[in-house]
Order: sequence, then C-alpha cells, then structure tokens
Amino acid sequence: MKAIELMEDLFSLTSPHDYSKTCDTCKCGDPEREVTRVATCMFATPDVIRAASEWGAELIITHERTFYNHHDQETDEVQAIMKRKLAEDTGVVIWRYHDHPHYTKPDVIVEGLLDKMQLPADIEFRGEKSLNRLRLHSPMTPVEVARHIEERLGIKHVRICGARDIPCERLSTTVGAIGNLVIQELCEKESEIVLAGETCEWYICEYARDAAELGKKKALLILGHVGSERDGMCRTAEIIRERHPEIESRYFDCGEVYTYTD
Repeated sequence: MKAIELMEDLFSLTSPHDYSKTCDTCKCGDPEREVTRVATCMFATPDVIRAASEWGAELIITHERTFYNHHDQETDEVQAIMKRKLAEDTGVVIWRYHDHPHYTKPDVIVEGLLDKMQLPADIEFRGEKSLNRLRLHSPMTPVEVARHIEERLGIKHVRICGARDIPCERLSTTVGAIGNLVIQELCEKESEIVLAGETCEWYICEYARDAAELGKKKALLILGHVGSERDGMCRTAEIIRERHPEIESRYFDCGEVYTYTD
C-alpha cells in the first residue's frame, strides 16, 4: 500500500466537512512510497524522526505541525531547513493528520483520551471541537481527578486552576489548544471541572481562580498539549493495525515539551 492510499483510507473515516483548506497534507517525502511500517506521533521531533527511521518506518503520521507553521510551508528559517534536511535524509514520508480525526464522530483524539483515562463516568454530551461532558459516578475533587489523570496518562504534573478540594460531579473535556471554547465551557452554569491541553493563563486561568475565590465550584485542569492528545495518536496506530493487519504500526512518544527540576 502506498502512503497516499493509507492516508486516503484514514480520511475516509471522517464526517462530512469542508477540507479544502486542511493542513492534513504530505509535508515531506514521496507520497507514492510503498509502506509496510507506519509510525504515529504527536510531534515529529528530530528524535522521533530518527527513532522511527531506525525502526524502519516509511511513513510518519503526525498530529501536529512539523516545520513551525500551521501548514508547514517552506521557509528560509535556519532551524526549519535543518529539520527538513534531517527528514529528507532518512527518506521517510511525513504526513499530518489533524483536522480529519477531530471531525470524525466520535472524535478519534478525544476517544483515545477517554479510553486511557478510564474515569468512572457517563458521557452525557458529545459536542463539536472536541468538547464532551461527563457525569462522574461518584463525586471527586479536582485534586483527585488530577491525580487519576496523572497516573493513567503518565503526565508529570496536571496544573490545577481554581477550586481544589470541593467534590464535583460534572467534568468537561477539551484537548489541544482549543481557544475560547475553554472559557465558554467554564462560563457554563452547570460546568464544574474543565480539562484543557493548553490555554491562556492571564485570561482563562485567572477566570478559574477568581471563580473559586468568589465561591463557585469551578476548576480548570491543564494537561499539556501532548498529554491531552497523544492517546488519540496511539488509537490511530491501533486503527491502522485493525484495518491493515499487513502493516506494522507503532506510536512514538515525543514526551512532554516541558522538563522539571525533579
């Protein structure tokens, strides 16, 4: 199977949407290349490119951009040139898979997150733009939810904004960098705990802090961009194996973007 054929098969799973301006295009390499090993990842970092190439991957499917702009246009920026040369020297094909999984029903990225979290909860609402609302079977404090997520998802530190120790029942999930959807969800009267990948500290995080200090049952949990979405790319590797058992597929973790003193 060619790289382009595999990607078209993945794209066929999506819901109707206008993809005329999609970023889900081939970024590097020959789209006609035959593939027998496929690597999936969150970010095709230099270390991921090297590791996937050493494993024998002909195709890397990355959720996020590779060359520092949304559509990965070629620029004369020195680091982008170095990274592109690294990728080209390996001969690997790099393809982005961002818009299509988010417009699949259910959202592939969010389903990967929910499956890995294994929170004891029922999904009460599935919205667009990665929003889901859950009701916990038993109340949990934001700290308890954060610890559960750290253990299940392997995130070093889930940051907590707002309420910490008040038992809550309602939890909303967003992933990645979803913009104003996070503040919109925090402003919902019924919302209590909102998960986010990354967001704006001076605006949205401070809203959550003020809400708690004004006596509201509101908390914002920041998982990090990678931590909130990588299990969706693990799920993508599983989908490839299920649909094409003749192709080896494996997730390569780039790790969280931050390191810590301990």
